[in-house]
Amino acid sequence: MNQYKKITTLALLLLSIGAMAQKNKKAVFIIADGIPADVIERLALPHINQIIKDGSYVRMHVGGEKGGYSQTPTISAVGYNSLLTGTWVNKHNVPDNDIKDPNYNYQNIFRLFKAAYPNKKSAIYSSWTDNRTKLLGHNLTAAGNLKVDIYHDGYELDTVRFKHDRQRDFMHQIDEQVVSDAVTGIKTEAPDLSWVYLEYTDDMGHMYGDSPQFEEAIKRLDIQLGKIYEAISYRQKNFKEEWLLVVTTDHGRDEKSGRGHGGQSDRQRNTWMITNNPSLNTYTHYYEPGIVDIMPTVARYMGITVPKEVLQEVDGTPLIGPVSIADAKVNYFQGHIDLSWKALGKNGKVKFWVTTTNNFKTGGKDEYQLLAEAPVSQGHVLLNVEKFPSSFYKIVLEAPDNTLNKWIFLDKK
Repeated sequence: MNQYKKITTLALLLLSIGAMAQKNKKAVFIIADGIPADVIERLALPHINQIIKDGSYVRMHVGGEKGGYSQTPTISAVGYNSLLTGTWVNKHNVPDNDIKDPNYNYQNIFRLFKAAYPNKKSAIYSSWTDNRTKLLGHNLTAAGNLKVDIYHDGYELDTVRFKHDRQRDFMHQIDEQVVSDAVTGIKTEAPDLSWVYLEYTDDMGHMYGDSPQFEEAIKRLDIQLGKIYEAISYRQKNFKEEWLLVVTTDHGRDEKSGRGHGGQSDRQRNTWMITNNPSLNTYTHYYEPGIVDIMPTVARYMGITVPKEVLQEVDGTPLIGPVSIADAKVNYFQGHIDLSWKALGKNGKVKFWVTTTNNFKTGGKDEYQLLAEAPVSQGHVLLNVEKFPSSFYKIVLEAPDNTLNKWIFLDKK
């Protein structure tokens, strides 16, 4: 009996030590506006290079499926919302910077985070108030009454403190303030989930295109990122915390001059991601990650369980941890759906769910039918949908480690 008590006590002690050793996970993502991948890759940027040395760099894309149902304008707020919701414009419904009618049924990472951890703190540091009030839907019933705990934004409205000038130097000063707020917030309040938005680089791109002025703006950005990374390093060194840092952009620039964006050319679609995480998964290295992949990545890192009905709509794939399948392709013919995928795992089965409705878009529920199951390694399946005649199908591939979805529209004769 005494021996049993000793073993039990030792086991409890080990569990206690293990629990104490666990670090509190925190995440911060930064959007640096309007920088194509080629510019980040060719400039000497010491602070960015340090983050990459400690972690990873990958090329990304924006713009959805070129020529497909999810094609998305390569415009700022559109890109932000693709990151926040993990969906393309056909779902989140923000096609431009006016942000007139976001579809909050496609939940953003802040809302999912608050549902999972009501007592943890979120923060946004931004020049635009629209990022908080319109995209996140702060205090809006339609957005689930989301409340961002800490916010420093709206500086573009303060024309006394930040007097507007034609050269838009005021925007650099606003970004400096945003970075100062973020650094102070990270060091002192340490929010669990933070978004930092920086605009000045896009302004210089619009004004000067590919130019020394644009490059100088990115070098200034590099210094700002160094300050934020130093604040994160301070927290990790002095507190029992583990931080995920993700830095990305919302769109590239046109090939001709570098002034424009919004279209679907390669350079306007080509973006990038920098992170302090060195352990990105196979999907990241062998496929083409998109901005929609960042939301499920942050959710996985933070241990957020995304509700199934939300997960079925997410267009992104986590960039960390195991992934079973990628690169789904669909084709309809004669009452059948020919479906293929790339197998990244060997174990388990893929379940194939099909619905002919899109009620989720308006806050309703779609009744999915489980049509088949197949081994992950099989890589293809033929689904008979003759019993479900429709001009529209949503298909969900539910695998052990991740979920993919595709839509089919049939031409009406």
